[in-house]
Amino acid sequence: MKIPAFGSSRQKKPKSSERKSKFQIQPLSRWHPGVRKLLGWIVTASSVLLCLLLLPTRLPGMELLGIGPNWLLIWVVAWSVKRSVFAGALAGIVLGLLQDSMTSPNPTHALSLGIVGILTGLLQKQRFIEEDFISIAVIVFVMAALAETIFGLQLTLIGDRKVTDIWTYYQRVALASAILSSLWAPVVYYPLNRWWQRMKLLEQ
Repeated sequence: MKIPAFGSSRQKKPKSSERKSKFQIQPLSRWHPGVRKLLGWIVTASSVLLCLLLLPTRLPGMELLGIGPNWLLIWVVAWSVKRSVFAGALAGIVLGLLQDSMTSPNPTHALSLGIVGILTGLLQKQRFIEEDFISIAVIVFVMAALAETIFGLQLTLIGDRKVTDIWTYYQRVALASAILSSLWAPVVYYPLNRWWQRMKLLEQ
């Protein structure tokens, strides 16, 4: 005597597999260009927001003499290393203003990060560097020391503190920030660079 349930269950299996195939995510190359562009901007903005949230964070291995990595400076270097001088300067100024909104607008971080974006764009344009983790770490080290020096100069020009106290403190700050930022630079640079390269290839 035949049981009809077996036959009906066998007929349902291909239907379930067909339903699963309908919900598979298509590769980015098949997405609409406008949707891909929007996704690219969302990922970029999210990375900036993450760097902003990491600025006051002090996790084990992320602090030296009470100083943490300059995440926004690392982001500006990662952004500017393959873009024009104008794009680097604009990114530095915008991120500097965002940092000012979290700390204090006087002295401003927009000046130091803007100069970092300009110099990084010039380095890549003149092909003075090779693109690898060591080169990026060296660039971040130099730019972090430069950014802290510019910040110290602004404090000196304001004139409400002793010059000797400012530079005694900022010598330690510049060295600690440069060391930590260069060590953590690949964590920001590698995934963002891979993502931006992939999106650029898809656009072409």
